[in-house]
Amino acid sequence: RAEEFSLYELAAATNNFALENKIGAGSFGIVYRGKLADGREVAIKRGETGTKKKKFQEKESAFDSELAFLSRLHHKHLVRLVGYCEERDERLLVYEYMKNGALYDHLHSKNNVEKSYSVVNSWKMRIKIALDAARGIEYLHNYAVPSIIHRDIKSSNILLDANWTARVSDFGLSLMGPESDHDYRPMKAAGTVGYIDPEYYGLNVLTAKSDVYGLGVVLLELLTGKRAIFKDGEDGGSPVSLVDFAVPVIMAGELVKILDTRVGTPELNEAEAVELVAYTAMHCVHLEGKERPTISDIVANLERALA
Repeated sequence: RAEEFSLYELAAATNNFALENKIGAGSFGIVYRGKLADGREVAIKRGETGTKKKKFQEKESAFDSELAFLSRLHHKHLVRLVGYCEERDERLLVYEYMKNGALYDHLHSKNNVEKSYSVVNSWKMRIKIALDAARGIEYLHNYAVPSIIHRDIKSSNILLDANWTARVSDFGLSLMGPESDHDYRPMKAAGTVGYIDPEYYGLNVLTAKSDVYGLGVVLLELLTGKRAIFKDGEDGGSPVSLVDFAVPVIMAGELVKILDTRVGTPELNEAEAVELVAYTAMHCVHLEGKERPTISDIVANLERALA
């Protein structure tokens, strides 16, 4: 069960939601780092208050759905919900704090120019992060009851704890998976540009394979070090989709040309593993959902790559 906190406790934990404690923004508000009275470090997500009452219905349902799910989910590759607060017009969620932040920030920090910058700059570590995230998604798809489709898998929603174990976060957009194999059609497309299943975008059909697509883009980010949508050329040229950029190169068998130079050429014993990840990624981002692997297939491939 999730604990209920008072607004007073959470304000105290964050030094009254001080700007220096802001660590990001999620599906329904701003996220702050905080320390509870008993010394626990937490991340506190505060829903937007005040003026934006028009979007309130949507935020309200994002809050309630996240609360309902997360209090039931316990898995080492999911960020755990500690508790919540509902007071006046305030809505807050309290999560365990992930000391090493988001995968996105490690991969795309402008300070990350050489191997020594981050623990994340090794092939073994990148494959382990991919496997951790895949296991978190596998739990949502196959072991949660009812099953859950995350809907917003991306590198900024993969967080790293103090031991560099990766965990999937931000279930605000999650919808209960279809009980049967009927496709679920939500009101409108949710998700993040660059990671959205093209099938969902076009047909408004949401399946577990939409999460597989998002994970495929994350795998390509881990391999290339590039963002899901990146500017081509030094002069800030036109935006290029990572999928369009990477897939043809992988298919042509020229993966080495696009591997992240900060991690360096895979050693002999790593080359096969990195290729397996690329091959997996390529299948994950197939235009048609039915051609993509299931999350369990992906877990099996990544386990083999790490072995």
